[in-house]
Amino acid sequence: MAPRIGYLLPTRESIMEGRPEAAPLLRLGDMAEDLGYDSVWVGDSLLARPRHEPITLLAAVAGRTKKVELGTAVLLPALRNPFLLAHEVATLDQVSEGRFILGVGIATDVPNIRAEFQSAGVPFEKRVGRMMEGLRLCKALWTGEPVNWAGRWQVTEGVIGPTPFRKGGPPIWGGGSAPAALQRAGRYFDGWFPNGPDPKGFGEGMKEVREHARAAGRDPAAVEGAFYFTLYIDENVAKAGERIDTFLSQYYGARPDVLKKRQACFAGSIDGAAQWLKDYADNGVTHMVLRFAGDHERHLEMFTKVRAKLGW
Repeated sequence: MAPRIGYLLPTRESIMEGRPEAAPLLRLGDMAEDLGYDSVWVGDSLLARPRHEPITLLAAVAGRTKKVELGTAVLLPALRNPFLLAHEVATLDQVSEGRFILGVGIATDVPNIRAEFQSAGVPFEKRVGRMMEGLRLCKALWTGEPVNWAGRWQVTEGVIGPTPFRKGGPPIWGGGSAPAALQRAGRYFDGWFPNGPDPKGFGEGMKEVREHARAAGRDPAAVEGAFYFTLYIDENVAKAGERIDTFLSQYYGARPDVLKKRQACFAGSIDGAAQWLKDYADNGVTHMVLRFAGDHERHLEMFTKVRAKLGW
């Protein structure tokens, strides 16, 4: 089966470039659906990398589209009160009529993200436990049954409305490539959603995720193998390389050569992009989320040629 193809809206880039208007982003979401993309995604950050709030923006995309799935790549649940998050996600799932995927992560350990957690009043060292308990609480609330909870949060006979469109709530995909992230994805989540390994590394990681799922008594085949890519496609390979290096250094404020060791990045021709992505598909990636390093309308159109070349 051909991988599904998703597109990440450039919310962070829009803010960095002084273009906070949402209308151009919504038009890109429309364009992605019109061109046959399978999903539209939005990233998340409060202060570390300012951008549009993902649940709000995806609700607007949901109101304008009919078929594309909608997802967070990835949201940081530890920064949110789980009652509010459960309510927002349930409402978005209703607005989209069951098209939402909740991608989640714990964030990278770098100074500006630690500062973001501190500003939100969340201990960075406690983020994993906070995320996991918060998601368990969300799932309990999504049943529609009264919830009693005594943990980090306290609730007696708590009920939210509406409940999600999909019974039990949207699928949850977990990011990260560390051993603990693979274990979480296999034991608790509906998908694994990294951005770092090479194709072989993804295949090995996916095998480990499914082993964790099997050990937890879950169906290993039911865990989605998703991946987050960064691309700049141009037949002038040198130009493509310069553009992606500039994008990475401006986006993260770090050296692109270091970043490319941690993230899957491609710069080059249509043929090169096709072969690069095929290697990932051959190693088990079933949903590809694409972040284009600029020139979004051109890339949205151009990638249809990559997809056609691959027969996807």
